[in-house]
Amino acid sequence: MVNNSFVSPSSPSTSEKTLMVLEAALEHSRFTEVVSATGFPKATVHRLISTLVERRFVTVDGDGNYLPGPSILALAGKALARIDISSIAQPFVDKLVDDVQCTVHMGAISGDAVIYIVRKDSDKPYKMPSRVGLSVPLHTTAIGKAILATYTDDTVERMLTRAGMQQLTEASITTVADFRRELDDVRRRGTARDRGENVPGIACIGAPVHDHTGVVRYGLSISTLSIEHSDEQIEAMSDDLLAAAAAISKALGYRGTDPEPGYSSHLH
Repeated sequence: MVNNSFVSPSSPSTSEKTLMVLEAALEHSRFTEVVSATGFPKATVHRLISTLVERRFVTVDGDGNYLPGPSILALAGKALARIDISSIAQPFVDKLVDDVQCTVHMGAISGDAVIYIVRKDSDKPYKMPSRVGLSVPLHTTAIGKAILATYTDDTVERMLTRAGMQQLTEASITTVADFRRELDDVRRRGTARDRGENVPGIACIGAPVHDHTGVVRYGLSISTLSIEHSDEQIEAMSDDLLAAAAAISKALGYRGTDPEPGYSSHLH
């Protein structure tokens, strides 16, 4: 039996070192960068990298750069296939509902629409006219705008032209030119607004959620009655919303910086 009382917490085990070297090799392409990132001696890094290459967790291209190997890609594929996005997001959604006392939705882009994958009401006596699985337009929703704000203008125009810009309420934006100006405002603020554009009398504020690759495929929103909260009160929820969106992104494996007001991430 190993006496763990004699193991220094500052001295990682061989298994821990291997995982640390693997993580560094997936983030850095050169040997010297891996050595610097781990802080291990060159001989240690070389020995562990050799094992990872032999087991096909890491590969080396013709220029000597490290790349993810077929073994790690196969594991990643199996892990991603088992991910339940809604289960991962639910605790953060629950906390956000408690913090703001409003209905919270999380949606995923699907084709030219958003589909709600999480919905949680507050203890208010009214309920929002939405449900998990409901498909809603991108151009009339805060979630849709938060997602589209990370796309290029050409991609947005192509999607809107294909889907059409139906006028669901008097407040709906129905021209590409007006919608581009709206997205410029979203990029400046870091959050998106729905001012009764999807359902009359319901106002929402939305933020982007990144997946493990850094792409924004999801959005998070807070919904309330327009008569209950002023624009200023809704905007005041931005910090809580952005914090929750960043926490979900991190839980999904996103390793970038937290979303901040003024972001403009043209990923498509």
